[in-house]
Amino acid sequence: MKFSANLGFLWNDRTLPEAIRCAKAEGFEAVECHWPYDFEIKDISEALAETGLPMLGLNTRRGDTSKGENGLSALVGREVDARAAIDEAITYAAALNVPNVHVMAGFAQGAQAQQCFVENLQYACENAAQHNITILIEPLNAYDAPDYFLSTTEHAKQIIAAVDRANLKLMFDCYHVQLMEGDIGHRLKALLPMIGHIQFASVPDRGAPDNGELNYAHVFSVIRDLGYTAPLGAEYKPIGDTRDTLGWMETLRMKAT
Repeated sequence: MKFSANLGFLWNDRTLPEAIRCAKAEGFEAVECHWPYDFEIKDISEALAETGLPMLGLNTRRGDTSKGENGLSALVGREVDARAAIDEAITYAAALNVPNVHVMAGFAQGAQAQQCFVENLQYACENAAQHNITILIEPLNAYDAPDYFLSTTEHAKQIIAAVDRANLKLMFDCYHVQLMEGDIGHRLKALLPMIGHIQFASVPDRGAPDNGELNYAHVFSVIRDLGYTAPLGAEYKPIGDTRDTLGWMETLRMKAT
């Protein structure tokens, strides 16, 4: 198994370039992040080149966080802002050779929000295709993100079908899917053709994956047996220093072989 460090949570007390170097030192094969926009592309690029780590993904901006926004692309009336955020994310991704951009939907409900999201995703996919970038959408669980537009993989399937673009895929976060739907193994098998990236964390506390109700040795074995070989994203919230929480890496790597 190969693992990607999600630097939105791991080493998030460091600058993004410093966090990339930490991930390399601890044996990760890749990195990903949430919002790289506070850092110069040049500085991120230098850290990636120095470590040899690929950056697998990044997110569009959340919007006005002082108002609690968590994405813009399903918000009717915010299309201009949503597309500016999409353009910015694609610019960063293209410059850093990042293959995936997660377009965040935001807090919205209803048919108009769905149409807004579909149209913004079509815009994102068309622009991203020029750089061979895949657009991802991610269901977020209703406990952590009440009223987020997208909360289940079934809804994500509907959106992907409506957008009808080859470079739109599902971000399958085992943590969110377990909380909303469960049955992780069967869902991975059924959804594999549309999965663009897989993330993980313990359930229900979103901590390191060597505790909680999900047996990740089994989950990783299922993923391996499906022929999925890309690095899996460690998107968990460490308690204390990130380095002290990494005992799971070798243990789960061995158990899943």
